Amino acid sequence: MSRSASPEGDPARVDVAEAARWLDGRVLRTPLLRSPAIDRLAGVRVLMKAENLQRGGSYKMRGGLFAVGRLAAAGHGGVVAQSTGNHAVAVALAARRHGVAATVVLPVDAPATKVERARAAGARVVLAGTDVAQRLTAARQISDETGHPIVDAYDHPDVVAGQGTASLELIEDAERAGTPLDALVLPVGGGGGVAGACLAAAGRPIEVYGVEPYGCDSLARSLDAGRPVPVTPAPTIADGLRPSCVGALPFAIVRDRLSGVIRVDDEQIAEAFRLLLLELKVLAEPSGAAGLAGVLRLTGSNAEQLGGRYAKGADSAGGPTGGGRLHTVGVVLTGGNVEADLVARLATPHRIEEGAAA
Repeated sequence: MSRSASPEGDPARVDVAEAARWLDGRVLRTPLLRSPAIDRLAGVRVLMKAENLQRGGSYKMRGGLFAVGRLAAAGHGGVVAQSTGNHAVAVALAARRHGVAATVVLPVDAPATKVERARAAGARVVLAGTDVAQRLTAARQISDETGHPIVDAYDHPDVVAGQGTASLELIEDAERAGTPLDALVLPVGGGGGVAGACLAAAGRPIEVYGVEPYGCDSLARSLDAGRPVPVTPAPTIADGLRPSCVGALPFAIVRDRLSGVIRVDDEQIAEAFRLLLLELKVLAEPSGAAGLAGVLRLTGSNAEQLGGRYAKGADSAGGPTGGGRLHTVGVVLTGGNVEADLVARLATPHRIEEGAAA
C-alpha cells in the first residue's frame, strides 16, 4: 500500500507560521516589486512578490523544502511526488539538499524546461499520461514499490504551509512599508497556494482571491457546489494551472475564507506576461503571470462584475467588484520556469492561438 507523508484533509495541521520559522534562511526572501504603469492600469497600488526569483524558479520550493526536510529528519530515505512541473522540481531540489532519493511523475506533455530541471537536480523522472489521475496512479505504484512516502502537490499539510509563507512575507513586508494589503491574489492550480494565503491572511482585513483560466476552474465550480468538483482541463498557456480538481485539503481551508475566484483567458494572461517583462523586466511563466491578470480584472478600469458567489468572468453578472474600495493589492508571481520559444511568442503583442500550450 502506498504511503502518504501525512494525513490529508485536516486544516488544523497546516501551520504557516511554523513553516516560516523553519524556512527562514533556507529559502530566499524574495523582493516586492512595483510599477507605476501597472498601478495606473489597475487603479490601485499593486505589490508583486517575485517568487519567480526563488530557488528552483518558483514558490513551490517553499512547500517542497519544508515537507521533504521534515521527512528526511524523520528518517525517510526517499520521496515520491507528482505535478505538472514546479512542485516536482522543488521536491527534486529539496531531496538533493537533504540527501534522500526522489522520484517525480510528470505529464508526458510537461514543458521540457521543468523536466530537465528535475533531472538536473538528481531526481528519477517518470512521464505518465496527461491528467492528474494518471500521475497519481503512477506515483502510488512507485510508492508501493519503494516504500517512499508521497509528497502530494495539493493535499500535504506541510506543502500548503510552505506555499503560504510567500503570502505571509508579502503581507509582512507591505505592513513594514506602511502600505498594508487590502487584497491578496494568487493563481490556482491544485489550490495549495491560495489556501496558504487564506491562512497567512487570517486575522487581518485582507480579501483573498484565486485566479483560474477559463475551463480550468475546478475551484470556482467546487465552491459553488460546496464540494470538490473535477473538470476536464481546457488547453491553456498556463501549464501549471491545469489540475483536474482542487485538492481536498485546500478546498477545506478556502471554502469559508476566500473572497472570490477570477477567471482569465490566455489573452489576459499573455498581456500580464508582457507587462511584467516590459515594465518590470521580470520573466514570469504564464502560470505566474496569471495572478496579475486577475488583479487587472478585479481592479482595473475594465473590471468585470462578480457573478454568483465566487466566479468572476466576462460572462458573469452580479454585484460590483472590489476595485473601488481597494487601495493596495498584493499578488504572488508564483514562478518563472518558462520555455524560450513561448517567451518569444508571448513577447509579441498579437492574438495567440486558442489553447497554445507551453
